[in-house]
Amino acid sequence: MAILGGLLLMAALASVVISLASGSVEIPLSRLFSGDDPVQRQVLLELRLPRTLAAFATGAMLAVAGVIMQVLLRNPLADPYILGISGGAATAALASILAGAAGFLVPQAALAGALLSVVLVFGVAGLGGHWSVTRLLLTGVVVSAGWGALINILLTATSTNNVQSMLFWLMGDLSQSRPGIWQLISLLGGTAVVCAFARSLNVLIRGDQAAMALGTDVRKLRIVLFLAASLLTASAVTMAGSVGFVGLIVPHALRLLGARDHRLLVPYAFFAGGSFLVLADSLARTVMAPQQLPVGVVTAVIGVPVFLIILRKTLVPPS
Repeated sequence: MAILGGLLLMAALASVVISLASGSVEIPLSRLFSGDDPVQRQVLLELRLPRTLAAFATGAMLAVAGVIMQVLLRNPLADPYILGISGGAATAALASILAGAAGFLVPQAALAGALLSVVLVFGVAGLGGHWSVTRLLLTGVVVSAGWGALINILLTATSTNNVQSMLFWLMGDLSQSRPGIWQLISLLGGTAVVCAFARSLNVLIRGDQAAMALGTDVRKLRIVLFLAASLLTASAVTMAGSVGFVGLIVPHALRLLGARDHRLLVPYAFFAGGSFLVLADSLARTVMAPQQLPVGVVTAVIGVPVFLIILRKTLVPPS
């Protein structure tokens, strides 16, 4: 496992270097850190570096949130968006775009929508003073469907000029992303909380009864981890829109490679998720240069066959 951790760390560094060097304006690796050309320095510091950091932070948050959701919901198909957080963020962001809000207000609107969705899901699921995983999951699915209906209404009612920017945001877009201080705090703080409860996750995955028998306060643990996953997902959505498959395939791939202990799986998911999205964004910027694809399209193109391969390896016994 130490070898896997070292490989993931090297992959993270390599993905950042590749992202900084690739784009419509190519910068040779030999001159990447020289700083001789003022134009190249401006491209690196003002355009590529902030976007690369945003991509890594978004991928890391989604991967860590995916680990949490798959354990808490005991559902291998669970991803960070299953509670409708992305739907709430998207609805609020699209409404702000439709209202003509300034660009810097869109992330704030998306964060407000994501938090509203979290409050709505937990509030409805907790009616009567108690909630279960099944009730929370079903509430999230229904709320997500409701947000989807509102998004369709907004897309239908909007003018042609705004449709493209809305669709790009819905498919996941890093072109205007810049990591803010609160997003970095969410990333590091949320990951630290999950790492602190990693041993409890190892017990919880065996069932509530086993966890309680070992002295774990299951209800308190679930609330803390659900809140951490919601915060990570909301931060990721406000930075890059709805980027699919990162939180779904990265945890599965790492488990397939042997990282089943959550004390290792959580930090490994941090680096693997960040690296994956940075490389996907590099492809999105270069495959049709000078035009750029939404990064969510690239993650879907990669994620669908990868997930089918993982599904076959985990469900089909060797002959």
